[in-house]
Amino acid sequence: MNKVIEELGKIGIVPVIALDDAKDAEPLAKALIEGGLPCAEVTFRTAAAEESIRIMADKFPELIVGAGTVLTPEQADRAMNAGAKFIVSPGLNPKVVKHCIDKGYPIVPGTSNPSDVETAIELGLDVVKFFPAEAAGGLKMIKAMSAPYTNMKFMPTGGINADNLKSYLDFNKIVCCGGSWMVKKDMVAAGDFEGIKNLTTQAVDTMLGFEVRHVGVNLTSGEEAEELADTFNKMFSFEKKVGNSSVFSGTGFELMKKQGRGTHGHIAIATNYIERAVYHLEKRGFEIDKDSAVIKEGRLKAIYFKGEFGGFAIHLVQK
Repeated sequence: MNKVIEELGKIGIVPVIALDDAKDAEPLAKALIEGGLPCAEVTFRTAAAEESIRIMADKFPELIVGAGTVLTPEQADRAMNAGAKFIVSPGLNPKVVKHCIDKGYPIVPGTSNPSDVETAIELGLDVVKFFPAEAAGGLKMIKAMSAPYTNMKFMPTGGINADNLKSYLDFNKIVCCGGSWMVKKDMVAAGDFEGIKNLTTQAVDTMLGFEVRHVGVNLTSGEEAEELADTFNKMFSFEKKVGNSSVFSGTGFELMKKQGRGTHGHIAIATNYIERAVYHLEKRGFEIDKDSAVIKEGRLKAIYFKGEFGGFAIHLVQK
């Protein structure tokens, strides 16, 4: 998989935007980055698309800006020359795909049926767009269509929103989803970039789904841990479960048999997608202790942040 597409997969959501005026490109890009989505697919449906891409690429080199609705090789060249880092098309035009491959442009062409996917495989691609996602059968169609094509991944776009986002991203053949619900055209026209920033933040929070899983409390011995668990059972009917290094009291408290991470203990935060969470949290400036990673069956299951927060260590855990 191309490195640009891999990074889009870590981000999880690609805002799909159509700009009628290039003056909106800079404040919109800033809103997306500050909201937590440092990427954008700028569609070539408008005359302002090329200049908008150029502005975004020049002002915000950290933004992964791509060109969408690319229908011709000439449009692909214009987009990449303006600073686009990837190309997206609504359908699969072999002429456009071959041109992009020959030029070294990352391209994600649209597909909606098995014949499209087989053409993409023949052209050497391993990631395709699925468009229009909901109208073309949605997640059920992607699952059915992907079964014979074990190495193909999908980027569904069209009808994706906050309500169905997680159902799509839960399927392991989906790299990321394209959507426009956080970049509403009327908000762009009104210059409401603060509102777009807030919707973008909400989209990221919805995707990651952070929840407190449990609080770990450092105690001095197994006896002390069991005694506290018995007390919580008497007080709140929390079930006691004794393990090798700790005693769980219900699901909310892990009572450590000896000093563990953190001065007082640790806090476990569950997330829908731990690897995406690591990416986004590092972008927010938090350091992750890579040596603390817990890997099971080749997948990251838990990992700690560096440092303490109010005397507690904090770690992420995969839901």
